[in-house]
Amino acid sequence: MTSGDAPDRTARAAPRLAPLVAPGRELSTAELERYARHLSLPGVGPAGQRRLAAARVLVVGAGGLGSPALLYLAAAGVGTIGVVDDDAVDLSNLQRQVVHGGADVGRRKVDSARDAIADVNPHVHVVRHALRLDAGNALDVLRGYDVVLDGADNFATRYLVSDAAEILGLPVVWGSIYRFQGQVSVFWGRPWFADADGGAADASATDDADDPGAAPRGVTYRDVFPVPPPPGAAPDCATGGVLGAMCGTVGSVMATEAVKLVTGAGTTLFGRLAVYDALDLTWRQLAVRPDPARDPVTELLAGDDAYAAFCGLDPAAAQGAGEHAGDPATSGAPDGSGEVGAREAAGLLAEGGATSAAPYLLDVREDWEAQVRPVPGAALVPSGTFLGGAPGAPDDAARAALTGLPVDRPVLVVCAAGMRSARVADVARAAGVDARSVVGGVPALLAELETAPPAAR
Repeated sequence: MTSGDAPDRTARAAPRLAPLVAPGRELSTAELERYARHLSLPGVGPAGQRRLAAARVLVVGAGGLGSPALLYLAAAGVGTIGVVDDDAVDLSNLQRQVVHGGADVGRRKVDSARDAIADVNPHVHVVRHALRLDAGNALDVLRGYDVVLDGADNFATRYLVSDAAEILGLPVVWGSIYRFQGQVSVFWGRPWFADADGGAADASATDDADDPGAAPRGVTYRDVFPVPPPPGAAPDCATGGVLGAMCGTVGSVMATEAVKLVTGAGTTLFGRLAVYDALDLTWRQLAVRPDPARDPVTELLAGDDAYAAFCGLDPAAAQGAGEHAGDPATSGAPDGSGEVGAREAAGLLAEGGATSAAPYLLDVREDWEAQVRPVPGAALVPSGTFLGGAPGAPDDAARAALTGLPVDRPVLVVCAAGMRSARVADVARAAGVDARSVVGGVPALLAELETAPPAAR
């Protein structure tokens, strides 16, 4: 991260950016009434509202961040909104994904989002992209939009969106949430700064390498986060949890930044990264600048699964909205590599039956998770029990838990999505246990067990 560890309170904010979109058609009488509170705003007004009506905004992910952003973009009068998501609505989504309702469980998120947007504002045209973004389709999906909101929940998609937007010259409003904290910024490889007359000026004219307080230009996600964290170092929301209401806070800021980009109102977060802490209700701002040693991105990484590999993930096991690569039933190798596919795991359980040779099934979720969705025949020991102490030096509770695992038969470790089980399996193998993490977690394993022979159930 090029911004340092503390807020830079002396750095100047970036100059105003030129409006992204030219004013469109004149507003109808009904629209003038609908957007009356915008029309009286300095910096927006009738011209700004016409810019919004002509704007095309793409939202990546109709989840925790995308949900409030979609609703407020629609209410603001953005003319065309694209929604990228290949997932379906799950009951657990409703705690934070406010664009979906109880009746939408099981529906495609892009369909649910479209209907919610239509209820908010029938003047908005919704383009549904029910797909997983990858290197083969990202440029085609992003091309033609004016601004991208990145609400993805995984690093592979974030780097992919950043690279595609840099190639196409598009600004990205990026947001991230975890537990009680959120981050939001505006990234743009080739920004349009406003000149004295309100038009667009060449970004290079504002860059001054000799002035540490000069406004940044060309700041992208890769400048701030040049390398992804190691796999498992940053748990997803399913593993670590997230405060639902905080998604509304961060997602609304993302929508606000998009409106400012389209209309040219105010000063955006370009060149700044805002960090929100919901527990003590504080905002911090970090100044971020381009990395002078970084070469501009001119092409995407080769291969549809290249970004998952770049993030150190097994492409076949990549999980999360927009990253459903491969089939978790068949992913994973049963050769001691540390992972086993759900179908293979179900087969091993079926072959062993109730004999002493049957694999030992270990569920490392929390008690409440197992109560919601139990795994028949599994021993329940939460992952934290195994992970106590320093690496290679487990504490007493961890040693006791590891000692309780069998060493004369394989141990199949399962959790909600495969992250905690992978860590526990690593620790168990270091202790001499033949442990393998079930790819795809409990949902994938239960789906296979439902079709497996009775002995495996």
